[in-house]
Amino acid sequence: MHRILATLLALCLCRAALAAPDAQAILAASDAVRNPAFAFSLSNTLTEYRKGKLSDSSTLVVYSRASAGDGQFRSLVRYQAPARDVGKLILYNGRDLWFYDPASKASIRLSPQQRLLGQASNGDVVTTNFARDYRATQAVAENTLDGDRQSRASYKLLLEAGGDGANYPRIEMWVSQDGARPIKARFYADSGKLLKTAYYRRYQRWLGVERPTETVIIDGLEPDWITVMRYSDWTRREVPEAWLQRDYLPRFQPE
Repeated sequence: MHRILATLLALCLCRAALAAPDAQAILAASDAVRNPAFAFSLSNTLTEYRKGKLSDSSTLVVYSRASAGDGQFRSLVRYQAPARDVGKLILYNGRDLWFYDPASKASIRLSPQQRLLGQASNGDVVTTNFARDYRATQAVAENTLDGDRQSRASYKLLLEAGGDGANYPRIEMWVSQDGARPIKARFYADSGKLLKTAYYRRYQRWLGVERPTETVIIDGLEPDWITVMRYSDWTRREVPEAWLQRDYLPRFQPE
């Protein structure tokens, strides 16, 4: 009888293991929803609101391509507006992030965690593959409210930084059970403090896939401090290797 019970228990555990969702695979699938697997460009308009009032805005053009080595994206970001920032550049070449100002003709190394506008950091505007920098430790099925306050069947993923390249030490992410669409994410500091919450919204078909065209970022301490990133003009295109080199920044000319 003991052997029979032990066998039944082992079978149940095996079935449970087989039925458990693969958290890392879900994370990788959500990356594919956010980002094409090929080189591309897009326009990113950032708008900052304080207590419901517009306080600042900026428009960027992002050029991205995946590295042949590890698949992580490298990006060149060009300021398009406001007028005072036109011509400024941000280069993210996999691990290092550089800011170039044509007025001084100097490139300065920055942290991806530094704020670019409102709650959007430098690391938020460049293209990233979370599955490359984070280890998804578990996927728990639960319902959650999306950015439109609608209940969605999702998997809650717990992401732990896999190395120094990760912009945040820990992230909680909710991904839809149908289609692996990112719904929302919470980003935490080393201390455990909630830094911000992001909602991925307004899915539209771009480059063959339904992708989020808006990210709403809410401050972890001041919920009335909100930054909205809106994406448009997705285009499949070549991103020359030269564009992704720091030495090339003074010579870059937009097409």
